[in-house]
Amino acid sequence: MGIATPSAARRRRLLLPAAALGVSGLLLTACGAPPEQSEASDSGAAESEAIATVDGVGSDNKDYKACIVSDEGGFDDRSFNQSSYEGLKAAEKAYGITTSEAESNEPSEYTPNVTAMVNADCDAVIGVGFLLGDAMKPIAAQHSDTHFFGVDVTDGDFTDNFQKLTYDTAQAAFLAGYLAAGTTETGTVATYGGAEIPTVTIFMDGFARGVEHYNEVKDKDVKVLGWDKDAKTGSFTGDFENVANGKTNTANFINEGADIVMPVAGPVGLGTLDAVREANQGGKDVKVIWPDSDGYESTKDGNLILTSVKKNMGQSVTDVIAADLKDEFSAEPYVGTLENKGVELAPFHDFEDTVPQELKDELKDLEAKIISGELKVGSEYSPEA
Repeated sequence: MGIATPSAARRRRLLLPAAALGVSGLLLTACGAPPEQSEASDSGAAESEAIATVDGVGSDNKDYKACIVSDEGGFDDRSFNQSSYEGLKAAEKAYGITTSEAESNEPSEYTPNVTAMVNADCDAVIGVGFLLGDAMKPIAAQHSDTHFFGVDVTDGDFTDNFQKLTYDTAQAAFLAGYLAAGTTETGTVATYGGAEIPTVTIFMDGFARGVEHYNEVKDKDVKVLGWDKDAKTGSFTGDFENVANGKTNTANFINEGADIVMPVAGPVGLGTLDAVREANQGGKDVKVIWPDSDGYESTKDGNLILTSVKKNMGQSVTDVIAADLKDEFSAEPYVGTLENKGVELAPFHDFEDTVPQELKDELKDLEAKIISGELKVGSEYSPEA
């Protein structure tokens, strides 16, 4: 796909069968508008993470249309949907592309929303979330002129017009677990997930392994609630929507002695922040480790967030759009790691002076060892490069 002349995909116009036309009418309620600033302010979202762009792409690519479909969490989830959306908007601003979006309210909308984006003559269709994979797979197979990108899609064999954008979050979560074990005052930390899928359990598994490593090298016995790395069982709310369940789950962990909690549940994690805020108002000293984005910047409760396990999804979305514009699309999976900064541990922000320098140094050393391969995190959920 070049940037000077429209590709075959841009010139094509699909003929919609009657059934598809019926679906497209229903999509009027499913295709959501982008997150407005007022909504972001109400929910506490602050400035977005910086996203770098590349040279040699140009800034007038209005003939190229990139489209995005969220999972049920929506584009204002302060997590992976929002980060991916911001990557698309950064590409729009930098490269002058045309964009469109479809916000899913429930899983039944995934297939019609992806179909709507293809029928809207998009050159690139980005599906956000592991659960979009099943919806995108047959559609990608039917539309070889369109390039598809699956953010957090790890399972299945896809056609050569599909690229998976995956992240070895076990690496950064391992550091977060080690940090949690090194800063807990109660000797108990916790984690839980939304849906029980690999892109959730990889966080929990890495976190538990980091705590285990701390216990081994320090001869301690910090306990992890919510995930058993040997049995591969844990605590899940079942979805990425029910904030009340996140609050209840977290309150239960606090009652069991946890003073650091890592939710891996998208917007459900806002319930964790509610529970922690209330617990601290009652005299507790509980902290949160946020998933996906830097929660200090993306929520209104940065004062509760010790750090975040970041997946730099926005950057990867911008990067693959740039590559597509330069006719450099590849079906080889992208794997974000500590080495390529696809995943990382966020700054400590308000807790910068609270985390001991010795512990900070140990985290840097662990990161270097993971990058060099000297230290293997060992999570079976890690994506293959």
